[in-house]
Amino acid sequence: MDLKEKLEHYRINSDEYEAIKKQLGREPQGVEWAIYSAMWSEHCSYKSSKLHLKKLFNSSPRVLQSFGENAGVVDLGQGERIAFKMESHNHPSFIEPYQGAATGVGGILRDIFTMGARPIALGNFLCFGEPHATRMESLVDGVVRGIGGYGNCVGVPTVTGQTEFHPSYNENILVNAFALGLFEKGKEVFLSKAHGEGNYVVYVGAKTGRDGVHGASMASESFDEDSESKRPTVQIGDPFYEKLLIESCLEVMEKGLVVAIQDMGAAGLTSSSFEMAAKGGVGLDIDLSKVPLRDSSLTPEDILLSESQERMLLVCEPGQFKDLEEVFHRWGLDASVIGTVTREEAIKLHWKGELLTQMDPQMIVESAPVYRRPFEKWENKWESATNFTSLAPSEPIEIIRKGLSSIEGCSRQWIYQQYDQRVGGQTRRDCESSISVIRLPQTERSVAVVLGCRPHVMRFDARVGGIDSVAYPALELAIKGFEALAVTDCLNFGNPEKSEPMSDFVAAVEGMSDMCRTITAPIISGNVSFYNETQSRNITPTPSTGVVGLREDFSDLPTDELLEEGLRVFWIRFKPEQNYFSGMWSDEKGEVASGQFNMDIDELANFTRCMRNLCSEPRVKASRMVGKYGLAYSLARFSMAGFGIEGQPGLKPEHYNREDFYGALIATHAEMTQEMAMEYIKDSCKDSPGKVEIIELGQSVRDRIAIDHWQIPCSEIKEIYCNSWRKHFESLA
Repeated sequence: MDLKEKLEHYRINSDEYEAIKKQLGREPQGVEWAIYSAMWSEHCSYKSSKLHLKKLFNSSPRVLQSFGENAGVVDLGQGERIAFKMESHNHPSFIEPYQGAATGVGGILRDIFTMGARPIALGNFLCFGEPHATRMESLVDGVVRGIGGYGNCVGVPTVTGQTEFHPSYNENILVNAFALGLFEKGKEVFLSKAHGEGNYVVYVGAKTGRDGVHGASMASESFDEDSESKRPTVQIGDPFYEKLLIESCLEVMEKGLVVAIQDMGAAGLTSSSFEMAAKGGVGLDIDLSKVPLRDSSLTPEDILLSESQERMLLVCEPGQFKDLEEVFHRWGLDASVIGTVTREEAIKLHWKGELLTQMDPQMIVESAPVYRRPFEKWENKWESATNFTSLAPSEPIEIIRKGLSSIEGCSRQWIYQQYDQRVGGQTRRDCESSISVIRLPQTERSVAVVLGCRPHVMRFDARVGGIDSVAYPALELAIKGFEALAVTDCLNFGNPEKSEPMSDFVAAVEGMSDMCRTITAPIISGNVSFYNETQSRNITPTPSTGVVGLREDFSDLPTDELLEEGLRVFWIRFKPEQNYFSGMWSDEKGEVASGQFNMDIDELANFTRCMRNLCSEPRVKASRMVGKYGLAYSLARFSMAGFGIEGQPGLKPEHYNREDFYGALIATHAEMTQEMAMEYIKDSCKDSPGKVEIIELGQSVRDRIAIDHWQIPCSEIKEIYCNSWRKHFESLA
């Protein structure tokens, strides 16, 4: 290949090529091209986002590990710790939906048990295009089956998720995987920093194949009309192998046989070896001919770049290798010494007696290019906005029927019923609920997980959407009595080389960070996925989040639906006359949303604490956020279990169809009088004086919603909600 062909093949631009020559003092040779291609890709180097990620609020007294490791670790107290992370597998899932989604699950699991934590929960954030867009039915089908096929077989429950549909994802879907793991009392947290001169570098897990070669660089570019040709870069997963890898890795960790360990994820052996060496300030002497292969025709470059699944790289002391090898062999896995740790900070790569290259890992990892992409500074253009276009029906029954039957508003049960949500016996609330809840077996406390980001808010405004991607899930936790502890994120954006996507990215990141700092829930792990565009058409900017909370007592946790008669139902609204927008109704018409956002995030944090105090007591029996499509739709969702609401609150039409940014439905205990319930709510909200409006809607009754001048049977609500997906995906029904 001539130079132009090489630059195109390895996805290296001319400026980067000049920087490489300057670093090396010569032109790159042989496998050095592949190493730079992988390690300086957007996916591995974060070269367009690194400057802005440094702004993220990422520490608190609970945080034990944050950025720089495979997953973040949080101390829950009482000897218990958790690790969690979220990561994207967007491009592979669009090219090959089943394997792309399946290996996304496998990869995020490895990030968790690499830290020494046992995976106990999975989640997913999915964004698809219009149901009848080209390939969309097969994409939805393949992704959902891939998630279920891997998670169900590996034996980790899929307990939560969020699925969105919008035309902006027609040609670039999003598949973000979340995983959470538990360190029980006395378990050690393991890191990836290689150290100990003379220690062995050990390859463990499945054999290396050709799948995933150049996968990291493929994930660092936009799609075009030739995206199908990238199918060979998608990895193939084996969940049964992953289960063996989980158990064997946790066993050697428990036996103290591991010095350092790293998943062979994006860029495979290249990224794991260079990153482990760079973090530890050491070198590695590696013989690529000792790597176990399932294809004898693989070249050194193939071996370095392969993203074959279910593989790990670890460091162990020579005297402990025999014991380590015995454990992996007992589980039917390879454990091969492929190198040693050296004092000299250089990675030497050998192939059948030949030295292929000698490179400084710090030079590759820490000296990757950092770009200052152009962006426009965010300005609040909503403070004085007063025009609100009523795009929704004015009658509550029509709002309910239209919202529940839309692809955005209908049930997701047809998706999550394909997932095993109860394996392991620790799931207390699963995908049926607005938040998932996992039991901590040694203390009987509860950890909750909720995935956030409302893309229709991001389409309204990027900074507002960034704030909302933390604030809304934190409120979902709060109305169940949970305190938000920490956040992971998956930042899905378009082409960072263009000003508009980069401006959205910066605004969203700053909004997320400000909200996290205000509620003291640091961002401790995550992933950036750029170049989510096809033929210059960008996706909706989508900073998805995973927010984890803790509650000491699981008893009397509020339900998502009304389950008995006589409960007093209240609508609690936060600054409603200053914070509202047309929301999903604008999306329905294909129009840009209008409204107001005049939010002090300190006040919003106070409101979140108030709601947590309110809903931590057994006096609150049920709670639900009022979100997309507004109050009427949320009342219908609150009444899905056969108990509705009867009352005469005297609401206006705009109460039912307008979306407030933040508000909730709260049902208090039937034994409380109207005066007692109102006094309790007011007392709980005393730290948000003048910011909260409390409206009593009525009491819970059987079989119907009957408010003011209208009523609808609960049975009709459930029928529309549960079955409307069939008209959108006829071939899957």
